[in-house]
Amino acid sequence: MKPQTMFRHVILAMLPLGFLGVMVFAPLWAMLMYDDSAWLWREVLSDPYYRWRIEWTAFQAACTVVLTTLLGVPTAWALARLDFTGRTSILRALMLPFVMPTLVAGMGVLALFGDQGILWRGWADTPYLLFYGNVFFNLPVMIRAAHHGLLAVPANRLAAAQVLGANEWQRFWQVEFWVMKNHLAGGACLVFLYCFSGFGLALLLGGQRHATVEVEIYQLIAYELDMPRAAVLVWCVLAITALVGAMYAWLSQRHHSAAIQIKQPEPPQGAQYFILWTSWAILALFCALPLLAVAFQAAQSWQAWSVWLEQETWQALFNTLKFTALSLILAMILGLNHAALAKQVAWIRGFTFLPFMVSPVCLAFGVLLLYPQWSSSLMLLIALYALLAYPFVTKDILATWDNLPTNYLNAARVLGASRFQAACFVILPLLKSALRRGLTLAAATGIGEFAATLFLSRPEWTTLTTLIYQKLGRVGMENHQQAMVLSFGLMLLASGIFLLLDSKDS
Repeated sequence: MKPQTMFRHVILAMLPLGFLGVMVFAPLWAMLMYDDSAWLWREVLSDPYYRWRIEWTAFQAACTVVLTTLLGVPTAWALARLDFTGRTSILRALMLPFVMPTLVAGMGVLALFGDQGILWRGWADTPYLLFYGNVFFNLPVMIRAAHHGLLAVPANRLAAAQVLGANEWQRFWQVEFWVMKNHLAGGACLVFLYCFSGFGLALLLGGQRHATVEVEIYQLIAYELDMPRAAVLVWCVLAITALVGAMYAWLSQRHHSAAIQIKQPEPPQGAQYFILWTSWAILALFCALPLLAVAFQAAQSWQAWSVWLEQETWQALFNTLKFTALSLILAMILGLNHAALAKQVAWIRGFTFLPFMVSPVCLAFGVLLLYPQWSSSLMLLIALYALLAYPFVTKDILATWDNLPTNYLNAARVLGASRFQAACFVILPLLKSALRRGLTLAAATGIGEFAATLFLSRPEWTTLTTLIYQKLGRVGMENHQQAMVLSFGLMLLASGIFLLLDSKDS
């Protein structure tokens, strides 16, 4: 490698890798070394209370994997194999939970099955609230994984099995399942990661008995100031998520993207109508119903709409938009630099999803521990927002950049353009749509961010998510109704992000 090229790589690497070092690696090391907490490992892991928290967290994540697989595979099959009205719209709407704040989903579950639930009021203080909320967020993950797996099945294999006399059920188990199993396993890893390291839903729906280890870490820090035990639990979480994340990375490498002939969807016939209507019912019950419940209860609480006239609400809305806008600028810079570096240095791609593998609670605790003098700094909060958001930018840019023809760049160089000119006038215009998609998802992350804000927020930094949580913590039906109205407003804001993401030209 030429010295000039090596120097350019070093300069390019300083921003994304330096940022990860300061915001991820250094805080994690600080947690490991904090106050000689290593001696507490045996005490914490032998304590029945903490063991129950860890076991329950793993159990609810594993149960969610099973539930989403049982519900998601038939739904994905209907979307991949059957041609029906609204099929394309459903495939696009599966992105909606990714941009919906966790507190909105939690409020939707409470609107359906909480103390004032529309459908049932017997789920209070039970784990079913958390299970339902987990399925809402993670069912689309499993459906998309299974759908991609079904699209990877060559049409000629299915045709050959049909010629040999295999019925639909036999074709699924003997042909389709063996092609899609790696995709299902990858989806299962993602669902487990999201549920095991989830915070907002567990805090809102888990209650005292069914709270996860992430909520326990927050309570140890915020209410008991027990940093050493919190550090031990953080490393337990990191060990499990790192193992599952490595398994997901290994499974992702086994996916083949070779061009194949895909079986085209066909109109449903006979028993296929049962699968189709079952899929519609699953999507309505587990994906649409919580959002409709938020809108319904907000519409019933006309007096609570006065909350939007309060100065506190407008300040929270302003903070939400300000923090999101500032983090987007940083996320765009980090995402572009990380993608450019990953294009030239292959192993850098492995760090793309690193912020997703470390929960926001762990990150917030780590930076609070390592940089206590900056705990009241707005820039630290913005940096955490950007850390959680910029992988979306990197992922979308890399996915598009990998598919760009190399002759475009070569033609520009032949015509005398420098690398910088070729990047600015050839590559960047072709990546504009990918950048827009990534920034839209990053914006949705900022608008719905809750864990980091709850850890580091000051009274003057209250956002819509923290304001909703504060309303829920106050006594009185009026506060609950105001929280529901605020959740509806946050849902509309997130839906606007979704519509921007789903625009035709993106």
